[in-house]
Amino acid sequence: MDRENKVPNYNYNDNDEAHDIESDGKDVDVYSEPLLVKRRNTTSQIAIVGANVCPIESLDYEIAENELFKQDWRSRKKIQIFQYLLLKWAFALIVGLGTGLVGIFNNIAVENIAGFKLLLTTKLMLRHKYYKAFVAYAGCNLGLAAAAAALCAFIAPAAAGSGIPEVKAYLNGVDAHSILAPSTLFVKIFGSVLGVSAGFVVGKEGPMVHTGACIASLIGQGGSRKYHLTWRWLRYFKNDRDRRDLITCGAAAGVAAAFRAPVGGVLFALEEAASWWRSALLWRTFFTTAIVAIVLRAFIQLCSTGSCGLFGEGGLIMYDVSAAKVTYSAPDILAVILLGTIGGIFGSLYNYLVDKVLRTYSIINERGAAFKILLVISISLLTSISSYGLPWLATCIPCPTDVSVSCPNTDVSGNYKSFQCPSGHYNDLASLFLNTNDDAIRNLLSTSTVKEFHISSLFIFFGAVYCLGIITYGIAVPSGLFIPVILAGACYGRLVGRLFTSISKLDVGLFAVLGAASFLGGTMRMTVSLCVILLELTNDLLLLPLVMLVLLISKTVADVFNKGVYDQIVKLKGLPYMEAHAEPYMKHLVARDVVSGPLITFSGIEKVGNILHALRTTGHNGFPVIDEPPFSDAPALCGLVLRSHLLVLLKGKIFSRDMVPAGDEILHRFAAFDFAKAGSGKGIKVEDLDIEQEEMDMYVDLHPITNASPYTVVETMSLAKAAVLFRQLGLRHMCVVPKSQGRPPIVGILTRHDFMPEHVLGLYPHIRLRK
Repeated sequence: MDRENKVPNYNYNDNDEAHDIESDGKDVDVYSEPLLVKRRNTTSQIAIVGANVCPIESLDYEIAENELFKQDWRSRKKIQIFQYLLLKWAFALIVGLGTGLVGIFNNIAVENIAGFKLLLTTKLMLRHKYYKAFVAYAGCNLGLAAAAAALCAFIAPAAAGSGIPEVKAYLNGVDAHSILAPSTLFVKIFGSVLGVSAGFVVGKEGPMVHTGACIASLIGQGGSRKYHLTWRWLRYFKNDRDRRDLITCGAAAGVAAAFRAPVGGVLFALEEAASWWRSALLWRTFFTTAIVAIVLRAFIQLCSTGSCGLFGEGGLIMYDVSAAKVTYSAPDILAVILLGTIGGIFGSLYNYLVDKVLRTYSIINERGAAFKILLVISISLLTSISSYGLPWLATCIPCPTDVSVSCPNTDVSGNYKSFQCPSGHYNDLASLFLNTNDDAIRNLLSTSTVKEFHISSLFIFFGAVYCLGIITYGIAVPSGLFIPVILAGACYGRLVGRLFTSISKLDVGLFAVLGAASFLGGTMRMTVSLCVILLELTNDLLLLPLVMLVLLISKTVADVFNKGVYDQIVKLKGLPYMEAHAEPYMKHLVARDVVSGPLITFSGIEKVGNILHALRTTGHNGFPVIDEPPFSDAPALCGLVLRSHLLVLLKGKIFSRDMVPAGDEILHRFAAFDFAKAGSGKGIKVEDLDIEQEEMDMYVDLHPITNASPYTVVETMSLAKAAVLFRQLGLRHMCVVPKSQGRPPIVGILTRHDFMPEHVLGLYPHIRLRK
């Protein structure tokens, strides 16, 4: 029984393996996924929610220490090393500036577009033209939603969704197609503005993380050969390792720009996004987020003068609850513990339902762009009907007499929307629904306003936002999860605060903050970064102990039921993510147990025809190089050569008719820059090679481009230990060598595919049952 029969229906093509399976004359590697990964013709590909089918590659974080690299490093002068270090910080500065400016643009654009829509609706309501008001409101939402969906469906399908799972996977070593492309960045920015302005229960905060990563990726490309924008001093960044560091800075900058939380951004990158960290990266990430904070602060000063549009301050002001007095006793602690426990349950339920919705939407999205747009339009209509219709269920409340703002509000955002109410009254549900999501959260977190919202209104809003947030995520628009979760959590917290008014002294606005924390902990399973982000958002350090307690409780409770929402989405999208810890059953296996064959190797001096045949018939990225007599006393592992390096070498045609070393000719003809990592889709392909028939029998020396120090493990090493080593070192290939002498010098190669549970359990289906 072959492996394809053992792992039916769903497959994944890693293209990294140096071992293969024959399938219709084509080599493929098999990877199983529960829903979204389907076999298409003879090529294993992966279907992403809201995105096109695309192949998956791994990233080369390991530096290939070959002769060319060593010569380049030895030849570098002190001034070149200084330029390299200076450029690292300069690029971090540019990423911070770019991400901060995009964050400002997003906020001001959303506030003005949504503000125009809401003011138009309010004016029609004041004239008692209720049907026209609904048509105007729903029509604006529909147009904005359709525009956002069209951008995603036709230009950049990879821009749909939050983008945080993709960034997290990239920093883990997974390079899915187009996730950081310029087209993705364009659609992410404008699609997010349109989607949030359309009234969807989504946020622009998650997409900002993806946006920051895209900006960093563009800057970290090291120039462009295609557009003749490559300079010599940019060549040092033509590698995945430096790009990874810069993209980590970009992800942190995205959080800083979204929440005005520079320290929270650094901790988010450390706790959630990055799989590999070091102290030097911490410094550069902190510098990047500090630049974002400075840019935001400069524009906040500008917006405070009313220069940012309809809503005055451009949505850049955080949710300040520092005015509330934070004093608590034993009954308050009990209420907070209960709030955290129930919040954890609601958070895990949220993740479960999002998982089911994404699986359903993937079936619809696979049918084409028209179905994606139709789904977006349907959810837009449902959202508009809910936002406009549910406030009619609320009763009008007399305006409080001791408020410093106008009541009801007719021309600006605020806590008191008149809707259909007579003069001197306001509709509390309309104050939540007919506002931007940021302003709705600001209203829920308002302090010293205990009875501003009826308990029944809070129940209705919580149910609507909870359900709308679930069914909206997964449609073909850029959509973040932070704001829907904070919105539902703040409403839940305020509701609990109202119910515990008789025994608790905490302000209901503080309960709303704690409710948001409980939902965030229950869905995203982060602790330290969320705690700091919430403190930077609310400007209330006295609330720190309670926020910490709520986050720990909600995360602990939710972990009993399922994984965090981003981990679930990574798995749903079929991204082969390497966890920080090995699965328990891996302790019962050793490295050789999951190595597959046949193994494709090259000699140190190999025939051109053999190399070309291997490149044409396989999609493997790495090939072991073996030295054999007379070049060594016995067969010995020389190292590992990359596919991209072989293509460059063959294109240079440094061949010989005899099987002899090339000497220094390759070192003189090529520079390390010639073998540097090209931008997405810009590298040399096999089809680009022009090899004559007589050259097929000639030889080429692979030693100068062979990584002579690849990471190796003995075949008897525990698979669990090998998996942890593979992840911590950020490897793409791990050579497995024999334990005893007198055998071939290499047993096989382990890649990301070999550690995936679907692969291991496909080979050993009963291993999970062992303790």
